[in-house]
Amino acid sequence: MKDPFRKILTKTVFARENGLRFPPSEGILYIAYFSLGMVACLTVLETVHLIVLGKWNSEVFMIISGLIGNITGTFLSHR
Repeated sequence: MKDPFRKILTKTVFARENGLRFPPSEGILYIAYFSLGMVACLTVLETVHLIVLGKWNSEVFMIISGLIGNITGTFLSHR
């Protein structure tokens, strides 16, 4: 598996000596990619807002925090 997200989200169940691996669905992977991409875009937006206007935008930061919570919840609940 070359894809790190697929490896992180793969569920392994051990029955006796050998482990059974259940790969994640494509939908879960797309959600993870989209969420991480949105966090990157919103972080850039917050940085530009901070540089150009010199003010902290709490709404964008709240959205970034919510997305990080969703990503963490997806990773933890899928295991």
